[in-house]
Amino acid sequence: MSQAIPNNFDSLPDSAFVRANALFAAGLLPFSKATLWRLVKAGKFPTPAKISENVTAWEVGAVRRWKVAVLEGDGPTTSSLKRKED
Repeated sequence: MSQAIPNNFDSLPDSAFVRANALFAAGLLPFSKATLWRLVKAGKFPTPAKISENVTAWEVGAVRRWKVAVLEGDGPTTSSLKRKED
């Protein structure tokens, strides 16, 4: 079963939910899926909602707020996630 990927992210309501693949397909995340989860774990990207046992999705409004914060320089960047040297 394939997942529909909205290419109209800007027209979705803030209350809608989108999965990670849709965020990548819309070009909103300029980093890998692994980095996405590192950002979530570090509290630097919105926490997703667990829709069901196998479905995790992000609220569109939360992703938009994160995007605005990053563009305004108030949010985290991927450069702040550099791995610690052992």
